[in-house]
Formats: sequence, C-alpha cells, structure tokens
Amino acid sequence: MTKKHLITCSVMAVLVIISTLNICSVKVSKNTEQTVVKLVDTVPAQLFKPTKFITKNTEDLPDYSFANEALPVNDASVRRRLRVSLQKHNYRYVNSNILQNKALLLFPIIEPILKAYGIPDDFKYVPIVESGFGEGTSSRGARGIWQFMPGTARHYGLKVGDGVDERTNLRKSTNAACRYIKELHLEFNSWTLAAAAYNNGENQIERAINNQNEDNYFLMHLNSETAAYVYNLIAVKQIISQPGKYGYKPYLKPVELLAFN
Repeated sequence: MTKKHLITCSVMAVLVIISTLNICSVKVSKNTEQTVVKLVDTVPAQLFKPTKFITKNTEDLPDYSFANEALPVNDASVRRRLRVSLQKHNYRYVNSNILQNKALLLFPIIEPILKAYGIPDDFKYVPIVESGFGEGTSSRGARGIWQFMPGTARHYGLKVGDGVDERTNLRKSTNAACRYIKELHLEFNSWTLAAAAYNNGENQIERAINNQNEDNYFLMHLNSETAAYVYNLIAVKQIISQPGKYGYKPYLKPVELLAFN
C-alpha cells in the first residue's frame, strides 16, 4: 500500500513539472511573438521583400550574353573584344552618366513594345548604342534613336519627307524597329546575327555567312563597327545593370535605372 502511494505521488509530481514547463513555454512563445511584432512594426516594409538566394560566387560571374545567346568567353579573342567594349563605356572613359539617363527615360517606353512583338528585352540597349551621346542625323543620313536610314524607315511604315520625320518619334520608330528586327531574326534564326544585320544590313551579313561558311557571330570576320556591335550591347547592358562596378556615380541605383524591370 505504501509503495502504491509513493508511485502515485511520483506520477503526480512528474505531471506537475511537465505542466509547469508547458506554461513557461507558452509564456516565452507569447513574449517572443510580441517582440517580433514590435520589431516588424519598427522596420521599413521594403526590407521584407522576398530575398533572391544565389549560390556562392554567383555575383562574380556576370551574365555576358545577349538575348540569351552567351559569349564564348573561353575564347581569348572574345574576351579581348569584350574587355575593350567595357573599357570604352566605363565612367573614366566617357566621364558622363548620359547613357544611364537615357536608359531611365527610354526603357519604360521601349520595353513593353519589345515584349508585344516577342523580341528579347536586351534589344532595348540597341538605341543606347546606336544613338550614343546624341540623337541627330549621322553622316550617312541615319536619324533618331534607332538610327533609321530614310529608305528603311519608309519601308517599315515611317513617314520621312515633306516636313515630317517620324524617325524622331520614339513610339513609332520603336514599332518600326521591332518589325525590322523580327524579319531579321526570321532570316538568320539568331538574335546576335539579327542585331549585327540591324547595324550593317542583312545583305552584308548574308554575304559574310556564305563567304566564311560560318553563322556564329562571335566567330565571324566582319567590319570593325559590326564586329564590335554586339560586344558594345553587352557592355552597355553590364554597365547599366551594375553602374558602380564600372565607376559610375552612386546617385542612380540600378533599380532606378529600370535595368531590372
């Protein structure tokens, strides 16, 4: 009888201890929850945006590509051309943020038009490279941010002449450029070759492909301007996406440049 009594007391004591521990746990949890709520209330909401997790050293591997066509960076000649283009567009060379400012103004208008035509977003850098630091008429007669020649502009629906020049109309010229780029892609089945043909004309690119029996832009021998063209597009893409890395002033953040939209 005494043993049974002792066992019963022991069980009751254990139950009391467990109950006490549970009560303490609940109190700690409630206190912790209240603390977290207070912290959330005092921290700016933007800090709680979803975080993009990256693998180790991913930030050291820039996206050296154009329209999802990657550069063969294992090729020494390709690396040299890319390095030259990056240096040509860095802040120490140009000493101006004009390209970033142009991107800030142009991208919100150009991006949705490219998307509507099914053209890769990277083509938004074409007018930045084409018109560069000015938007006047070139020595060959090209005009506007897309640098249309008069004949090509008319062929794609722009009015040029009689006091009207729609090459300077951002929306109309962008629509015309998209129609042209779509045709070039259908012809060459490559976005890099479409970009090269936009710069130098489809006849010249087709002739180069036939003469060299080569249809990889990065392995072709082209005139100096066209040979550097896609590299310049990639360089501008990198510099607008990561301005601080290339010496540009911090007053414009990448997100403000709309490069990630």
